[in-house]
Amino acid sequence: MSLEDEIESLKAQLVQAQKLTALGELVSTTTHEFNNVLMTILNYAKMGLRHKDEATRDKAFDKIHTAAQRAAKITNSVLGMARNRAAGFEPTNLQELIEETLVLLERELSKYRITVEKQYSEAPPVQAIGNQIQQVVLNLLINARQAMPNGGQVLIRIEPDPSAKMVNLVIRDTGAGIPSEKLRRIFDPFFTTKTGPDETGKGGTGLGLSACRNIIEAHRGRIRVESTVGKGTQFTIKLPMAEKSPTAAPIAGTAATLNSPTQATV
Repeated sequence: MSLEDEIESLKAQLVQAQKLTALGELVSTTTHEFNNVLMTILNYAKMGLRHKDEATRDKAFDKIHTAAQRAAKITNSVLGMARNRAAGFEPTNLQELIEETLVLLERELSKYRITVEKQYSEAPPVQAIGNQIQQVVLNLLINARQAMPNGGQVLIRIEPDPSAKMVNLVIRDTGAGIPSEKLRRIFDPFFTTKTGPDETGKGGTGLGLSACRNIIEAHRGRIRVESTVGKGTQFTIKLPMAEKSPTAAPIAGTAATLNSPTQATV
């Protein structure tokens, strides 16, 4: 095996390790949420068994049905991230990936009083490996949550860029922001802006954003970060629209600014 092949193999292992780390971080959250759903089902099942009148039983069945649908969404989201959707690139709906990811993070975002604003413009599918792009989205959303320990807002925007045959995905938070001297190294392996685990026990390995960059570059895309200390951070990802031959060249673009922020692009 050549040195170049070994490097590519190590990159692939890094992506897989980061994916497993992200899944591990979500285990306690999703397990707790699933347990809440089961308790709802059990309690309304007991109520339906105790009461014989049709109105009470109808109410119980309705609550059980709603809770079961919620449980199915959680299960499908976890399985969707855990399994390989496809071995290669295929047309991928970004909005569906984001919605699936938000199901996994819904309880944690709510716990920290973080609201999500979604701006979805009609956009074509992107040429992507769904699991890998979901991993990028999950990593950026977890980082955004950790940057807002006292609450805030996350903006998620999807918009097409037809002239470049790209689709833009923007994830913006209203958190602490990143100083310019650290922003320059944000995509370096093993570099982290986190000083240690927060109250959830989650700290930084310095591998997350490096893995994100590798994934986006492998998709012939671009990732850009802008940040203003005290106002927030914005990541803009450009991915090629789905085509028969996914050979679109990476194209740089502009993104909404945060009061003349420091920027970094790869």
